Amino acid sequence: MGTAIGVPPAVADPRITAAVFGLFRADSLAEPARDLTIPIEFVMQRDDERVPCESALTLFDAFGSRDKTQRANAGRHKEVTRFEADSAVRFLARPGRGRGVAGAGGGVR
Repeated sequence: MGTAIGVPPAVADPRITAAVFGLFRADSLAEPARDLTIPIEFVMQRDDERVPCESALTLFDAFGSRDKTQRANAGRHKEVTRFEADSAVRFLARPGRGRGVAGAGGGVR
């Protein structure tokens, strides 16, 4: 649910300068995602029983950012590997992203 909660504030709040999202479908987020131009890392599970791959891909494609990365893994919805969390930390820690970053929970730190 972090993606559903986090995308709208990431669009509206200029303090958010990068975000990690994923494990969510396009549905109501595709439209606001078009306005999101900050760097994005997007995680999806190829065998996700809750989010069809096609819908996750549609959401990823909808993000308006030119700096976006998709990370797809084998496994079901709750089988995201630990190295994905490590990747998110590295992504958000890149130079110039030390302030105003949001994880999938949507919080700003």
